[in-house]
Amino acid sequence: MLQDFVKYLLGKRLSRVLLDFDSRVDSSLYGAGVMARAAYTSFSSRMDQLHVSGFARFGVEAACEGLTLGLGGAILALALAIPAFRETSDSDWLKKQDLAVTFLDRTGEQVGQRGIRHDDSVPLEQIPDYVIQAVLATEDRRFFEHWGIDPIGTMRALTVNARGGGVVQGGSTLTQQLAKNLFLTNERSIERKIKEAFLALWLEQHLQKRQILKLYLDRAYMGGGTFGIQAASEFYFNKSVRDLSLAEGAMLAGLFKAPTKYAPHINLPAARGRANDVLQNLVNAGVLTEGQIYAARRNPARPVDRKRDLSPDWYLDWAYDEVAKLSAAGKLGSDRVLIVRTGLDLGIQKKADAAIEDALRLYGKQFRAKQGATVVMEPTGLVRAIVGGRDYGASQFNRATDAVRQPGSSFKPIVYLSALMTGKVKATSIVDGSGICLGTWCPHNYGGASAGHLPLVTALQKSLNTVAVRLSVIIGQAYWTGKDANQWNFAKLGRAKILENSHKMGITTPLTDTVSLPLGAGDVKMIDMAAVYSVFANGGRRAPPFAAVEIRNSNGDLIYRRDRDGPPLEQVIPADKIAEMNNMMKEVVSGGTARAAILEGVTAAGKTGTTNAYRDAWFDGFTGNYVCTVWFGNDDSTSMNNMTGGSLPARTWHEIMAYAHKGIELKNPYGVVGPTPAVSARPQAPASTAAVVEDATTLSRRSLAVMISIEDLFDTARRMIPPRPGASAASAVVRAAAAE
Repeated sequence: MLQDFVKYLLGKRLSRVLLDFDSRVDSSLYGAGVMARAAYTSFSSRMDQLHVSGFARFGVEAACEGLTLGLGGAILALALAIPAFRETSDSDWLKKQDLAVTFLDRTGEQVGQRGIRHDDSVPLEQIPDYVIQAVLATEDRRFFEHWGIDPIGTMRALTVNARGGGVVQGGSTLTQQLAKNLFLTNERSIERKIKEAFLALWLEQHLQKRQILKLYLDRAYMGGGTFGIQAASEFYFNKSVRDLSLAEGAMLAGLFKAPTKYAPHINLPAARGRANDVLQNLVNAGVLTEGQIYAARRNPARPVDRKRDLSPDWYLDWAYDEVAKLSAAGKLGSDRVLIVRTGLDLGIQKKADAAIEDALRLYGKQFRAKQGATVVMEPTGLVRAIVGGRDYGASQFNRATDAVRQPGSSFKPIVYLSALMTGKVKATSIVDGSGICLGTWCPHNYGGASAGHLPLVTALQKSLNTVAVRLSVIIGQAYWTGKDANQWNFAKLGRAKILENSHKMGITTPLTDTVSLPLGAGDVKMIDMAAVYSVFANGGRRAPPFAAVEIRNSNGDLIYRRDRDGPPLEQVIPADKIAEMNNMMKEVVSGGTARAAILEGVTAAGKTGTTNAYRDAWFDGFTGNYVCTVWFGNDDSTSMNNMTGGSLPARTWHEIMAYAHKGIELKNPYGVVGPTPAVSARPQAPASTAAVVEDATTLSRRSLAVMISIEDLFDTARRMIPPRPGASAASAVVRAAAAE
């Protein structure tokens, strides 16, 4: 009974405690509710006092929306500005641009300069005022008024261009142009224009107006391989900028926007017409009167006679970047004035320039191709020539070294090599060329061609897409150690090995692993593809492209020599596999998709490449002496008219390499067996086969065979040439080029 009584008392006390706690919670919640209602009532009362009605309400609503949009715009601007400001992350950004480099070709002859010429840079106050005013009146009249971006000037340019039916005035300020010259490339893209705008604002905050103007006058490209107004003055008029007349200053001021189009040593009438426009700009800007420019109009500038030889600007730009990197790495000491002997071969460079231009001039319209590029280098990586586009003056963007494009089937040798390295296949192995699917993706061969079982070397000759994908599966099978063994996983592992080998051989761009990677669907740089094919040419050693052979300082002291201070060539691929692969690629040239690249008396190997919708056409090939890669396409990646790698690229490669091999000791590609003559010579083809047969009594059997082979070569070349207007260019290419 006592225990029950105790339990009763404890239970009753506990219930009271719980009841008290519940009461306190209820009271607190009620009190909080009362306070919240009172606060809301007070807030509503205050808001009612701020209530706006009538027309004033529209103003308030607009201000609120503007504030919201402004905040969103500020966040967006910050996001866009971050990539631009990364370009200025190096505190030494301005000093790095102060290198003064004189370039020599492989024979020691001076071929050009880059950077600021420290020994004769002219202070701004010593440049005639009318020269500076001519530049500002033409390029940026409101330069001293705007803050890096000039909306008023942009609107004026748009209005003038609309009236003129074309680009009459540019909308970029002088500061924007300097930002592009200092930090960016000449690539035409929205991303670059956004960066340019933010960098212009940044420059205005960090430099004075006169500093910006001086940098612009010192660094702008002005044609003829010259940079800066002082160098241009000496080149075109053989005098210092201090001594320029009004007519001469107007001619130079007209070069900033279109240096090649208006260069007086290229087109003197156009240069004088442009100078006349600059003089009129001075009048329109209120700087001079009609009477003051009358004498300059009547007596136009007379530039000195200069040869119209092409300047190797693409090559020198890339070589300057190489020297700047060596300087930044501390390998050149503290001297900023340098003399660099390069591997540039002016003969090959001029031939490469002419070959690209001739191909586009003759066949560009029919093929709907506007751009082309090429790189020629030795198997050691020493670059002999670079053509980065059709017209350096129109666009200095280097498509050979900076653009990223899909290589198409020219990437397949890396796939085949990776397969050979497994030991599971060899050149004579029989492979299945029929259809294959990875998931829902089923690649097709060029033109829908079907293939059964065939030797691996024949599959490469025909450039079968199905075989390249099947090889990725075979590669994966060779390395597979997991449990979930299936075709999809095999292909994924195989692609990983292909990616590994591609980077070992010289691809520097980050390739994405997709099912179409074995078909060349990744983005690469042309100079990287030349590096890859150099690995084939030299027997498996990685050969990073380079230009500088020797570098001397301002005192003439040797401070860098590539063979002494540069990295050694590293063996990255087994030499025996390279030899096997080279013999396969030799068959691509002799009897596959690249027959248009055949060099008489020279053993060549390589691979063609054509991407989806004919956006890119490549031929990458090599001999024992040189590696050369050729590309044609359009900057905006629009489709060409059925151009394949075996047509215009292979023909252009032939033109360049036939010249490059004249009069030199010939070498076979690494591991390729076959006799090679001591010196290459390119005989002239007879008018027809009938002429050869008719004259056969005077020829030996060997000579007759050679002549007939020459005729066959010319027949092949004729088939590769698009038909005359009125015929179908596409049908000619399809008939001539083998399946890719």
